[in-house]
Amino acid sequence: MVVREQVRRSGNQGGKGWDTMGTSLTAEFWRQFAALLVAAVIVTFALSAALDALYLRRQRRRAARRPTDPGAPKATPLPERPVVRTPVRH
Repeated sequence: MVVREQVRRSGNQGGKGWDTMGTSLTAEFWRQFAALLVAAVIVTFALSAALDALYLRRQRRRAARRPTDPGAPKATPLPERPVVRTPVRH
C-alpha cells in the first residue's frame, strides 16, 4: 500500500493551505478486501444456520417432552358474542 503525505503549501494559495495526496488503494488491497468480505459472509451464514438448527432442535425436544395426559384440563373456549358493527360516516 502506498501512503502519501500531506504537504504544507507555502503562501496564501487559497483553500485550507494543505495539499492532500491521499492513499492509493492497490489491487492487492482490493483482493484482500474481497477475500475478507467473502469469509465474513460465509462465517455469518454458517453461524446463522448452526444457531437456527440448535434452536429448532431445542424446540422439538421441548414439544416431545410435554405430557399428553388425556385427563388434563384444556383451555376454556371463549363464549361466542354477536358481531356488532358500528356504521362509520365518511
